[in-house]
Amino acid sequence: MANLIVYYSRKGQNYWNGSIVDLAKGNTERVAEFVQKAVGGDLFEIETVREYSRDYMTCTEEAKAELREGARPELKRYPDSIEQYDTIFVGYPNWWGTMPMCVYTFLEHYDLTGKRIVPFCTNEGSGMGASERELKKICKGAEVASGLSIHGAEAAKSEGRVAAWAKKNV
Repeated sequence: MANLIVYYSRKGQNYWNGSIVDLAKGNTERVAEFVQKAVGGDLFEIETVREYSRDYMTCTEEAKAELREGARPELKRYPDSIEQYDTIFVGYPNWWGTMPMCVYTFLEHYDLTGKRIVPFCTNEGSGMGASERELKKICKGAEVASGLSIHGAEAAKSEGRVAAWAKKNV
């Protein structure tokens, strides 16, 4: 059984425990690395062609507009194939109650029939939002496992919790 850990993460300005801080590494990227360390597999970062604003507040408005429009932002690249993966961990920040629209772009690119989708989400208090329900809608033919919500400000200290959860899901 091979694992793919795919994630979208925001570096730079982030909302963190009530204020805006500059992160050298995004919270979701940290969690994705903990998943990989715990269960092995290939790590793949989702990157958009058009980058979001470096300014956090502007980025939130861009994300809200994409959600309203049902946008599917263009991605820089995709894995050549996902056939070899049985389990796909999908990580993202909670943006406006769901996944960033670029995660939809990625997932809709593939036939996920027979795959196990295991979501994890970083957030500042909004949990998984509607993302698990959304994943069940767009990942036709896949099994969608219960997700893991990690408070973004605690992401760097979440390795033990993430590892235990990841090991239960492979």
